[in-house]
Order: sequence, then structure tokens, then C-alpha cells
Amino acid sequence: MQSKPHDLSHRLPTLRAPGVELRWLTLADAPALYEIFSEPEVARFLGVPRLRSRAAADRRILDTHAAFNDRTLFEWGLVSTEGGAAPGAVLGTCTLADISWPNRRAQLGFALGRAHWGRGLMSRAVPLLVGYAFESLGLHRLEADADPRNAASLRLIERLGFRREGYLRERYIQEGEIQDAVFYGLLESDWEALGA
Repeated sequence: MQSKPHDLSHRLPTLRAPGVELRWLTLADAPALYEIFSEPEVARFLGVPRLRSRAAADRRILDTHAAFNDRTLFEWGLVSTEGGAAPGAVLGTCTLADISWPNRRAQLGFALGRAHWGRGLMSRAVPLLVGYAFESLGLHRLEADADPRNAASLRLIERLGFRREGYLRERYIQEGEIQDAVFYGLLESDWEALGA
């Protein structure tokens, strides 16, 4: 049975790929997170309530840090290193949630500010996270779910080798809207077979 990794420092490592960086979130990122997660088009498919205030963004970051200390949730801020945004500004997030160390499993999540859609940022960032989950954390399985109307997220998940494992009817109620979810899984062996 795998226990929680104790070799992580007091914060997540920075992960880098051409044009993107995943880095530790700080309270200085709260205005950016508020801008991202208060946007109805972004929050619509996340299965969590929109942020309603800057204070809520502060709380989200503090809760994320507490969950990191418990090793149950790891969340990085996504930064573009190509320009098009203020240097170092968080444009989105990439997350490993509901981490189960005994089962070596986690839930993959990602969100990007509306102004940055269509730039290929997540296509570069999410593989970094998947690679880190399998190669550095020793996870065996990643899971993801997405609203069936969220075509861009579904395409990305499938390009990464995730396999559709189910259709969950009326799984979320977001802003009063009942939403279905398509459920996916990716095994470490699937990832290795892709040669990623």
C-alpha cells in the first residue's frame, strides 16, 4: 500500500513545457483566480460554484494550501511564458483532486480563463500534470469527467489517452442547471503505451 509522499517540500514543484509553466499558487494570485472562476462560461462546466468575491478567491487558495498539506489535492497555477499576458500572471489552473494514496488514484481537473481559450495552453500544460502524476507521484490511475457539451475538454482528455468509462446522468447542478458528465479513466500503462 502506497502512503502519502513525504518527500514533497512545503510547496508543489514548478513544471515547465514550451510556452507554459505550472507553479505554486499564492495569495497574490487571488485577483487572477477571481477573474477566472467568477466568469460564468468558465465555471459552467466545473461542477463547483462560481467565485462571488475576492475574499472567496483568498479562501480558495488557503483551502488549496491546507489540502496540499494533507496531500489530498494538488493545484497549480498555469502561466504562459510566451507573452500575451502579464509576466507571471495566472491564466488558469491544473489540479489533481481527491487523491487516494492507498489506491494510487486522483481526479484530473483543469480550467482556463475565457480570454485565453483557443491558444493551445492546456494542450501543453495538462500533459505535464499527467506525466508528473504517473512518473513522480507514482499514481496508477487518473480519472476525469466532463460535461458532454464541453467539446474542447473532451478532445483534450481523449488525445491524452483517457478512455471513456461511463456516462453519469444529472451528476451536477451548476447555477440551477442540471448537467450530465462523461467519465474517463487513464492508467499508468495507457500513458506509457502512448510514449508520452
